[in-house]
Amino acid sequence: MGNLINPDNAGKRRDRYVKAIVLAMRELVGKKKVDDEARDLTAFIVLTLKQIDATVDETCVAWEKRDYWIKADRFRNDWFWTKAAATKLEQAVAENKWQLVPAAVQNMAKHLQDVALPKRDWGAPWVGAYALLMDKRAKEAARR
Repeated sequence: MGNLINPDNAGKRRDRYVKAIVLAMRELVGKKKVDDEARDLTAFIVLTLKQIDATVDETCVAWEKRDYWIKADRFRNDWFWTKAAATKLEQAVAENKWQLVPAAVQNMAKHLQDVALPKRDWGAPWVGAYALLMDKRAKEAARR
Protein backbone atom coordinates (compact mmCIF):
# COMPACT_ATOMS: atom_id res chain seq x y z
CA MET A 1 0.00 0.00 0.00
CA GLY A 2 1.11 3.54 -0.66
CA ASN A 3 1.40 6.38 1.80
CA LEU A 4 -1.79 8.04 2.94
CA ILE A 5 -1.69 11.79 2.54
CA ASN A 6 -3.95 13.93 4.65
CA PRO A 7 -5.01 16.93 2.53
CA ASP A 8 -6.26 18.73 5.66
CA ASN A 9 -2.92 19.02 7.43
CA ALA A 10 -2.13 21.09 10.51
CA GLY A 11 -0.85 24.05 8.48
CA LYS A 12 -4.04 24.35 6.44
CA ARG A 13 -6.21 24.08 9.55
CA ARG A 14 -4.08 26.68 11.33
CA ASP A 15 -4.48 29.02 8.34
CA ARG A 16 -8.27 28.66 8.48
CA TYR A 17 -8.28 29.23 12.25
CA VAL A 18 -6.17 32.37 11.93
CA LYS A 19 -8.53 33.78 9.29
CA ALA A 20 -11.53 32.98 11.49
CA ILE A 21 -9.91 34.81 14.41
CA VAL A 22 -9.21 37.87 12.27
CA LEU A 23 -12.84 37.90 11.16
CA ALA A 24 -14.05 37.60 14.76
CA MET A 25 -11.63 40.31 15.90
CA ARG A 26 -12.99 42.69 13.25
CA GLU A 27 -16.51 42.10 14.51
CA LEU A 28 -15.46 42.41 18.15
CA VAL A 29 -13.66 45.71 17.61
CA GLY A 30 -16.89 47.18 16.23
CA LYS A 31 -18.80 46.38 19.42
CA LYS A 32 -19.54 49.33 21.70
CA LYS A 33 -20.84 47.33 24.66
CA VAL A 34 -20.66 43.80 26.02
CA ASP A 35 -23.66 41.87 24.75
CA ASP A 36 -24.32 38.24 23.87
CA GLU A 37 -22.58 38.54 20.52
CA ALA A 38 -19.48 40.08 22.12
CA ARG A 39 -19.37 37.18 24.58
CA ASP A 40 -19.73 34.70 21.72
CA LEU A 41 -17.01 36.44 19.71
CA THR A 42 -14.56 36.44 22.61
CA ALA A 43 -15.29 32.81 23.48
CA PHE A 44 -14.91 31.85 19.82
CA ILE A 45 -11.49 33.50 19.72
CA VAL A 46 -10.47 31.59 22.88
CA LEU A 47 -11.60 28.25 21.47
CA THR A 48 -9.91 28.91 18.13
CA LEU A 49 -6.65 29.97 19.77
CA LYS A 50 -6.64 26.64 21.62
CA GLN A 51 -7.13 24.85 18.31
CA ILE A 52 -4.20 26.76 16.82
CA ASP A 53 -2.05 25.75 19.78
CA ALA A 54 -2.93 22.11 19.13
CA THR A 55 -1.88 22.39 15.48
CA VAL A 56 1.43 23.92 16.52
CA ASP A 57 2.17 20.90 18.69
CA GLU A 58 1.10 18.58 15.88
CA THR A 59 3.51 20.26 13.47
CA CYS A 60 6.37 20.28 15.95
CA VAL A 61 5.96 16.60 16.81
CA ALA A 62 6.32 15.74 13.13
CA TRP A 63 9.50 17.82 12.88
CA GLU A 64 10.95 16.39 16.07
CA LYS A 65 10.53 12.86 14.69
CA ARG A 66 12.89 13.92 11.92
CA ASP A 67 15.32 15.51 14.43
CA TYR A 68 14.50 19.09 13.40
CA TRP A 69 14.66 20.24 17.02
CA ILE A 70 15.74 23.82 16.38
CA LYS A 71 13.10 24.34 13.71
CA ALA A 72 10.42 22.97 16.06
CA ASP A 73 11.57 25.19 18.94
CA ARG A 74 11.55 28.31 16.76
CA PHE A 75 8.10 27.45 15.47
CA ARG A 76 6.77 26.99 19.01
CA ASN A 77 8.28 30.33 20.01
CA ASP A 78 6.66 32.03 17.01
CA TRP A 79 3.23 30.73 18.03
CA PHE A 80 3.59 30.93 21.83
CA TRP A 81 1.47 34.07 21.88
CA THR A 82 -1.65 31.99 21.13
CA LYS A 83 -1.51 30.23 24.49
CA ALA A 84 -0.99 33.50 26.39
CA ALA A 85 -3.78 35.27 24.50
CA ALA A 86 -6.18 32.35 25.03
CA THR A 87 -5.47 32.36 28.77
CA LYS A 88 -6.00 36.12 29.09
CA LEU A 89 -9.21 36.13 27.03
CA GLU A 90 -10.58 33.06 28.82
CA GLN A 91 -10.02 34.81 32.13
CA ALA A 92 -11.88 37.85 30.80
CA VAL A 93 -14.82 35.70 29.70
CA ALA A 94 -15.00 33.50 32.80
CA GLU A 95 -14.57 36.27 35.37
CA ASN A 96 -16.45 39.04 33.50
CA LYS A 97 -13.29 41.15 33.28
CA TRP A 98 -14.16 42.67 29.93
CA GLN A 99 -11.65 45.50 30.41
CA LEU A 100 -8.90 42.93 29.60
CA VAL A 101 -10.28 42.21 26.14
CA PRO A 102 -9.19 45.34 24.21
CA ALA A 103 -5.54 45.01 25.28
CA ALA A 104 -5.49 41.30 24.43
CA VAL A 105 -7.08 41.89 21.02
CA GLN A 106 -4.64 44.70 20.30
CA ASN A 107 -1.71 42.44 21.20
CA MET A 108 -3.08 39.69 18.97
CA ALA A 109 -3.47 42.15 16.10
CA LYS A 110 0.31 42.63 16.04
CA HIS A 111 0.72 38.96 15.19
CA LEU A 112 -2.16 38.83 12.71
CA GLN A 113 -1.72 42.08 10.80
CA ASP A 114 -0.60 40.38 7.57
CA VAL A 115 -3.58 38.01 7.34
CA ALA A 116 -5.76 38.58 4.29
CA LEU A 117 -9.34 37.37 4.38
CA PRO A 118 -10.96 35.87 1.30
CA LYS A 119 -13.86 37.79 -0.20
CA ARG A 120 -16.39 35.04 0.41
CA ASP A 121 -18.92 35.25 3.23
CA TRP A 122 -17.87 33.30 6.31
CA GLY A 123 -21.19 33.59 8.08
CA ALA A 124 -21.11 33.75 11.87
CA PRO A 125 -19.21 30.70 13.17
CA TRP A 126 -19.05 32.19 16.67
CA VAL A 127 -22.75 31.80 17.44
CA GLY A 128 -23.07 29.68 20.60
CA ALA A 129 -19.33 29.76 21.39
CA TYR A 130 -19.85 31.30 24.83
CA ALA A 131 -22.10 28.44 25.95
CA LEU A 132 -19.64 25.91 24.52
CA LEU A 133 -16.69 27.48 26.33
CA MET A 134 -18.56 27.60 29.64
CA ASP A 135 -19.61 23.96 29.17
CA LYS A 136 -16.00 22.91 28.51
CA ARG A 137 -14.81 24.83 31.58
CA ALA A 138 -17.47 23.15 33.74
CA LYS A 139 -16.47 19.68 32.49
CA GLU A 140 -12.81 20.46 33.07
CA ALA A 141 -13.55 21.67 36.60
CA ALA A 142 -15.55 18.49 37.30
CA ARG A 143 -12.57 16.34 36.27
CA ARG A 144 -10.32 18.01 38.85
